[in-house]
Amino acid sequence: MKIEHIALYVKNLEATRDFFVTYLGGQSNGGYHNATTGFRSFFIRFDDGARLEIMTRPEMVDAVKALNRTGYVHVAFSVGSKKLVDELTARLKSDGFSVISGPRTTGDGYYESCIVAIEGNQIEITI
Repeated sequence: MKIEHIALYVKNLEATRDFFVTYLGGQSNGGYHNATTGFRSFFIRFDDGARLEIMTRPEMVDAVKALNRTGYVHVAFSVGSKKLVDELTARLKSDGFSVISGPRTTGDGYYESCIVAIEGNQIEITI
């Protein structure tokens, strides 16, 4: 069994798509639009076959997302090396994203950084 895809509702669909394509090497499909409901989505595919569905629809509630909360907390992306973790973290910081931890080696041995990137949602960058 495998996870087929993970989905994320966002307000700014195009900016979210551009983030995952620009910074994390995702490849986007052409998108989907249901004219009746206003629902729109893109599937972003990554090199290992993992997929992320990003979605939007009119009049969504955009609740405050506390960093320490129940539910899904972050999506982690493996970039392959400490050097690449450091470089991507520096690039994201330089481009105005909030780095909330790292790069660092955690107590359980992961080398990672965490950023707040998409509408208050966390992205973890690891080896």
